[in-house]
Amino acid sequence: MAYCRFPDVFCWIQNLPPISKWKTGSMSLSICSLNSSQPSLNFTIAKNNQSSKLSFAIVADFNIPISLWTSKPFNPSHKTMKLIDEETIYDLLVNFIEDILHYGSNKNSPFIKIPKLDSISNFPDIFNLAFLTLFFLVCIYEAPADLRSRCLNILKDHLAGCQSRQASKLLMKLLGSNLEELWMRSINLAITNWIVELQEAHHSTFRSPSPLFSYAFSAYGLWKVQLYCPVISMDLENANNHPADERLQFSLKYQQLEGVLQFNHKVIIKEKWVEIMVNIDNIRCDVFKLVDETLMRERGAGAAEKYFPSRISLQLTPTLQNQVLSVSVGKSSENPRIEIGMEKSIEASFEPPNPYLGLNVSVGESTTMSLKPWKFEESVYGYSANLNWFLHDSMDGKEVFSSKPSKISLINPKSWFKDRYSSAYRPFTRQGGVIFAGDEYGGSVCWKVDKGAIGKKMEWEIRGWIWLTYLPNKHKTFYHETRRLEFREIVHLNIA
Repeated sequence: MAYCRFPDVFCWIQNLPPISKWKTGSMSLSICSLNSSQPSLNFTIAKNNQSSKLSFAIVADFNIPISLWTSKPFNPSHKTMKLIDEETIYDLLVNFIEDILHYGSNKNSPFIKIPKLDSISNFPDIFNLAFLTLFFLVCIYEAPADLRSRCLNILKDHLAGCQSRQASKLLMKLLGSNLEELWMRSINLAITNWIVELQEAHHSTFRSPSPLFSYAFSAYGLWKVQLYCPVISMDLENANNHPADERLQFSLKYQQLEGVLQFNHKVIIKEKWVEIMVNIDNIRCDVFKLVDETLMRERGAGAAEKYFPSRISLQLTPTLQNQVLSVSVGKSSENPRIEIGMEKSIEASFEPPNPYLGLNVSVGESTTMSLKPWKFEESVYGYSANLNWFLHDSMDGKEVFSSKPSKISLINPKSWFKDRYSSAYRPFTRQGGVIFAGDEYGGSVCWKVDKGAIGKKMEWEIRGWIWLTYLPNKHKTFYHETRRLEFREIVHLNIA
């Protein structure tokens, strides 16, 4: 059966009785129990027979139990009446985080420093979320096949639930941005491996789950949205009929989209209305490989064969609009300049012995196009502001996300998308992402609202779509495709 709520592991640990009251050498909490006739996955605490130390474990409860994960050993508390003291709880949380990160492709042990327990709000929720995440990864990599699929379907629902999402925001703030990225890469590598396994089992009829993780916060005149999504779970918009070879498929499966959207906002109180100014601060979008360089070379087509952002579309909307008077947007980026030059020449030659006049005429015309690779457009729908960034082919000016390149362009070594991460004219960072700052690729939006909104908190919805496209970089192939994801977050603004 599926639980309505994930077991409260923190509370169970806090209420463990002293060892003197144990009837056996261990105690267990059932985490994933499908039915009485099948083994369950349990969280256990056990005494070490050779020492006085204790350790936790995740165990598959067969006739002969199988340990899938074991914590670092620790001493029972002698300072308090509880079996586990605060210091051990803190160390156990760090143990969870370390082992989650070790499942990622980064094998270097990162330095983990988090605040002490007395300075962490909602610590039980954070602790339970960290354990749930570890349990999810252990289930993917370590659980026997007959338990894995059923338990994972239960666990993914818990991870996607409202309580887990709120706890995730708190945990991400606790970890800091650097550890957050490693955390999400480790989780999405596991999810990618799980989806690959499901796709192989279900073949082409399987539709992958959508493990997009995003969160937003509002503070100090800033709105920020952070999002992560394994590319394998993004919706396939279009692809050609030439299948990708096995090595290219491996490279394309093990990639992750990482995005950051930052907006500055300001409230200006006028005589008869209030202006709410929202400016684009930074839009960053990167595609990061989920496995290391060695594995990408051995099994894949190389790290240079990767998706790139080809369109980003955002929509900013005040959710309650009864006090909104108008919305104004800035201008879109300039159209490309086209310079046309005519070049004509006439050549004539005359030789006396020959009665015919030799006259050669040549007329040449050259066209030069000056085109920015990215074009930014703003538009309005009702009281929603639409912000769009489009990548264009610098050779023919076509939108990349919606056009299908010809076979000739795919093998043409001078195409703009060949060597796209090393060319001096590349439209991306060397790592393969894009950064739009408000001073060039961006603008501002202004909402006028009634003065009755002063002193209230207004809510905005940030909705977005991101397209990623693959075109061959160095690999010889005719394969190309475009994928898309959609996200939605809520942010707030105090009118004061």
